[in-house]
Order: sequence, then structure tokens, then C-alpha cells
Amino acid sequence: MIWCVEDDASIRDIEVYALQSTGFEAKGFEDGQVFWDALQKEAPELVILDVMLPGLDGIELLRRMKSSSAFSAIPVVMATAKGAEYDKIQGLDLGADYYLVKPFGVMELVSCVKAVLRRCQPQKASSLLQSGGISLNPDEHIVTANGARVELTYKEYELLRLFLQHPGMAFTRDQLMEKVWGTDYYGETRTIDMHIRTLRQKLGACGEQIGTVRGVGYRLGTEPTAPSALWAAPEL
Repeated sequence: MIWCVEDDASIRDIEVYALQSTGFEAKGFEDGQVFWDALQKEAPELVILDVMLPGLDGIELLRRMKSSSAFSAIPVVMATAKGAEYDKIQGLDLGADYYLVKPFGVMELVSCVKAVLRRCQPQKASSLLQSGGISLNPDEHIVTANGARVELTYKEYELLRLFLQHPGMAFTRDQLMEKVWGTDYYGETRTIDMHIRTLRQKLGACGEQIGTVRGVGYRLGTEPTAPSALWAAPEL
């Protein structure tokens, strides 16, 4: 949700319409106090804040937002008819993310909002799965062992990914069969042993991390863990 704080109704309506027309949710506020009261109940993705507002002006609102741990991370685009360098510096020094000088076009507004949101979005957490020298990138479907690329079949890849997602957890052959081959597969569990052996060979020295748990099955790593509770037997 993008909030537009602008006392000029015609400009406010244009801002809201332009944003909504390009796929954003947007809402307008006619004065600073109404905006500030609403902010106590809900947080927008970004605020377009006019400097010259009745009551609480844009500079004071920006100062309050950036000094509050609850609101300081909300991106703010300042919009004003003032083009003086001092006004820009004051807003930027207080933490504004961008400064638009009126009159500005609707496409400039939309492009500015997209750019600021893109820049302020938190970095995507790494989805890389690693253990020892083994690295699996699920986004690119790449596996390496001690830095060397390893080519795996689909089933080998899925086995390794399951192990890396649950390091130290012991899986029975039936559990591995269910998760990797699917419940509708009726092959022998010996298939698991064959794939594990091949997977170990392809991983080289790193393959030693896939250990055999006597009487249970297999696990990645050396930390002892009971057979997976993720597949606990259903109650009868």
C-alpha cells in the first residue's frame, strides 16, 4: 500500500489514480495529523509526503518517522513545489529516500516509487544448502563438491537436497522412498541403496558425509538424530 499525503485534492487524486492504474494499492491523506494517526494503526510500504502541509508539515512528519523504530524503515518520497537546494538537503538529511519537485509527471512518480521500493526491499535470504564441502543451489539446480561441479540425476539430486535440508536426521529407506520416489512407487528399497552408492561416488570425498545408520537407513552428517518425526506413524 502506497500512502500519498497531499493537501491539494487534485494532485492527491492524480497521484492515487496513477499508482492504482499501474497495479499499486494507494490511499490519500489530506493533512499530516490524519496521516500520523493512521500510521499508528497500519504501516504502508512507502509514503509520498508533501512538504507544505497544514498542521504537521512534511518535514516534521519525516523527522518523527525516522526517529521512531516502528516507522524508520518505511521509505519516504518527498514531494513539494519548493525547488530550493536547502529544502532538498534538509529532507534528504532527515532520511528521505527521494525528492520530487512539482510539477512532476505521473510516469516520473510511478518510476520513482518502483525504484525506491526496489532499492529498499530486504535482500532475499540465501536458499543455498551446504554441508562440509557440499553445496546445493536450488534456484539454479547446481551441486558442487569442494568447489567442483557435480552432475546428478533427478533422483540423486532430490536425495541430496532432502539430506541437506535435514542434516543429522536419520531416514529409513521407506521414508526416502516416499519423499523422493512418491507413495505410488512400488519398487524395491534396494533402489535406495543403489542411488546412495552412486551419489557418494559422484560427491567424491564429500560423499563420506552420507552415513549408514545400522538398522535404520541413512543420514547426512555425524550428529545422531532419531528417525524423522516428520513422518510419524498415524494414530489408529
